[in-house]
Amino acid sequence: MKYSISNAHLQVSVLSTGAEIASIKSKTTNTEFMWQADPAIWGSHAPVLFPAIGSFKNGKCTINGKEYAIPKHGFIRHNKNLVVIKKTETKLHLSLNYSEKTLAVFPYKFRFHISFELLGSRLMVSHKIENLDNQEISFSLGAHPAFNCPLHSGEEYSDYYLEFEKIEKASRILLSESGLISDRSQLTLNNTNTLQLTPTLFKDDALIFKTLKSKQVRLKSRKSNQVVTVRFSDFKTLGIWAKPNAPFVCIEPWLGIADHENTDGDYLKKDGLITLPKGKVFSASYEIEIEE
Repeated sequence: MKYSISNAHLQVSVLSTGAEIASIKSKTTNTEFMWQADPAIWGSHAPVLFPAIGSFKNGKCTINGKEYAIPKHGFIRHNKNLVVIKKTETKLHLSLNYSEKTLAVFPYKFRFHISFELLGSRLMVSHKIENLDNQEISFSLGAHPAFNCPLHSGEEYSDYYLEFEKIEKASRILLSESGLISDRSQLTLNNTNTLQLTPTLFKDDALIFKTLKSKQVRLKSRKSNQVVTVRFSDFKTLGIWAKPNAPFVCIEPWLGIADHENTDGDYLKKDGLITLPKGKVFSASYEIEIEE
């Protein structure tokens, strides 16, 4: 099932399962900007990452001495239990409460909210986490939107590049063979604000940046005028990823990161965790703008 919101500029569809953005279409040109989840390549559009980002070492962790198996990227992704709190022509608000099922893999009581709102040519995606527990809770939060690339026939992947808000000198964190964080890094942006896309750019997995000055990235083509901009001022880390040779690119704002390859498995030592006191609410938003 899909929910739709629209305005004069854009038509947006969101899956009821996982609250994934399934489509962002231009009302002017009918261009589809979101990857259409071809299962033969990568069967997702834009997973919502909560309460984990990436993988856990050996697929498990310990919290206060007890072992848990939080799924890769958490349990909002693929979740069929999100409920609609409010829907208007231009806004959709979904929520998920903790349950016995979530407590079995994540021992905290919470209420998760995600909303999608069209504001002109921008889609604002807002998250809110309420701590319903009698203790502080810890979690990660992120987004994984995949954009079609190229957008038009007659274009190649290498016609596209990412333009950062500021000139960057930044290294990517290198991942282990099992997709965990290592202590190794590689200079990737060397006093530049552009990253050329190539079919082999992601042969060694995602590009993960923890030290960017930029809070905005634009997906641009040398052959067409349409631009996709992702703004992420509330997020500290940026992942950029695609399957090698696949016609999409993910621009991923994160608060948190995968396990380190040398972790002892203690979840509460995990890098980038958000800690939320009892009775408090955490909020973070990002936006996608379409320029034509």
